[in-house]
Amino acid sequence: MAPALTPDMAARFAAVALGHVTRPYPNKPGHVLAGPEDARTPVDLHPVFHGSYDWHSCVHAYWLLARILRSFPDGREAGAIRARFDAQLTPGKVAGECAYFRQPTARGFERPYGWGWLLKLADELARLPEPRWSEALAPLAGIVVRRFRDFLPLAAYPVRVGTHFNTAFALRLATDYAEGARDAALRALLQQKAERWYEADADCPAWGEPGGDDFLSSTLIEAECMRRLLPPERFRPWFDRFLPDLAAGRPATLFRPAAVTDRSDGKIAHLDGLNLSRAWCFRALAAALGPADPRRPLLVAAAEVHLAAGLPHVTGDYMGEHWLATFALLALDA
Repeated sequence: MAPALTPDMAARFAAVALGHVTRPYPNKPGHVLAGPEDARTPVDLHPVFHGSYDWHSCVHAYWLLARILRSFPDGREAGAIRARFDAQLTPGKVAGECAYFRQPTARGFERPYGWGWLLKLADELARLPEPRWSEALAPLAGIVVRRFRDFLPLAAYPVRVGTHFNTAFALRLATDYAEGARDAALRALLQQKAERWYEADADCPAWGEPGGDDFLSSTLIEAECMRRLLPPERFRPWFDRFLPDLAAGRPATLFRPAAVTDRSDGKIAHLDGLNLSRAWCFRALAAALGPADPRRPLLVAAAEVHLAAGLPHVTGDYMGEHWLATFALLALDA
């Protein structure tokens, strides 16, 4: 039986996230100092998202908590999640995050990875029965939407690396928000950009995968982005061209889980995330194929192999523990 999120697993993931979303140190700020007055602590810079080692990991840890709360509203950690949201997702604290984004030096702050996750969090909060947290975050989500609208027309080229700068991943997450918020203009912009960047891609060799600090497969996340943004009748022919030898298990590098040699090294630990994010993409892509498609069982099997490689290592060392549960949840949800 394919692994699925259980109440016990959800409670364990939630307990991990609750333990670090307000833990300010160690901290890796993506902060530009315009002068000595900008040398400030993480809590001063980011009233909400100052934990979890870095801003974007804190954002997607809150997404994990919101997703678990929606799945298990009476779960073991549900009360603690609500209390944390009430303490952190307040209009005053979100105003502090908005003020940071309005600084001239923050124009490219967390672009595009953190932007995508902030909108993914906003979408998840909007699906909860308690509206106060979604309403509190709305001003920051509005700023990030404007950032996407300003940036995407200027971005002539995609970024295809397997790390935070990957543009397909950000488009994929932002699409969930655009549809949930019924923002047709943003949805159209995201699809237009995906088509311009990726529609002509064909016969992808997956060369160079995995890189030594990848947590995304540039090949699979591009396919998952196009699956999410294109209608099925256009996605399937594109997918056939993009990975024409998939039914034969090629490119073979996509089907071999990455080996992780040192989980105390933050970059090498990214490879646990690669195994989990590949599992997410494999599962989502398999679900988009017809039941008789010979590629479908191959993708399902690859997802399970990658999940088996990644799930045991979600906790252990803080360099992975501050973020890996999020990617495990993406895979289990797919």
